Amino acid sequence: MVLCAVSRRLLRSSSSRGAWGRLLQRQSSGCVYSSSHGFDQQEIREKLWAFPGGSIDLLTQESGIAVLTINNPSRMNAFSGSMMVDLEERVGQLENWTDGKGLIVQGAAGTFCSGSDLNAVRAISNPQDGMKMCMFMQNALTRLLRLPLISVALVEGRALGGGAELTTACDFRLMASGSVIQFVHKHMGLVPGWGGAARLVRIVGSQNALKLLGGALKVDPELGMQIGLADGVLEVPRAGEGAGGITGVLQQAENWLDRYTKGPAPVIQAVKRVVLSGRDLPLSEALRTEKDVFGTVWGGPANLKALASKSKHK
Repeated sequence: MVLCAVSRRLLRSSSSRGAWGRLLQRQSSGCVYSSSHGFDQQEIREKLWAFPGGSIDLLTQESGIAVLTINNPSRMNAFSGSMMVDLEERVGQLENWTDGKGLIVQGAAGTFCSGSDLNAVRAISNPQDGMKMCMFMQNALTRLLRLPLISVALVEGRALGGGAELTTACDFRLMASGSVIQFVHKHMGLVPGWGGAARLVRIVGSQNALKLLGGALKVDPELGMQIGLADGVLEVPRAGEGAGGITGVLQQAENWLDRYTKGPAPVIQAVKRVVLSGRDLPLSEALRTEKDVFGTVWGGPANLKALASKSKHK
């Protein structure tokens, strides 16, 4: 069985994590597909690299908050083949970021992402290659969602098709005023293939998911908040607004995320891990995982510091 490289590293160090280690082994650190499913990761990487353009840029900060930027403005930040490979590599870097606590996913130049670059799509339009691309992106986005970081998609402009799917691979979604999330797959004769439909059902429920997919509805911030797809609305500064005006949307997103990522990285990562296990595992296994993750922070530096300050009831 072919495992993600990061999975192999994590498995070697997971013996003390008990059920959490078993969860990693079971899920191959988020890799849904392997050679047992007819998936050859290196083969599809080479095919995708043949369609260059744009980049996925990663900035890690001392605050423990990283910013992942989809950068292909000339194509409305559509994913070229090489950007799909970039994304997988950036996720691998984040899986190894021991000081990380949070992640903001954004698009460059004021728009989020318009899905796949049609040049790459046309070139791999046969069903076999399409399925391989689907498996590659499902692996990458599942690993993104399972990062031990609290993640938020910062949606400016439009998030269309695969871009809408990408928003569902984050824990939260913040929509800037005037932005739109739209699952336009039906108009292309398709359904979501990057895992967006399965994740959308978990976020908004099956009835709302049917409406969004079947109607290709444009979700503005008001509708997003109403159905639970959006977790907050950010106000976009007007052109020329100077000091003392509205804070930029990225800073607003960092401020919003800060309330959930304050504290030591091991504690924030433990919070994400117990939530992941509660969502992805049967109850009995999730309880055992919670016990094991609890054991990694009980008596740890943050716990001892809190006990010394007697801060629980303040």
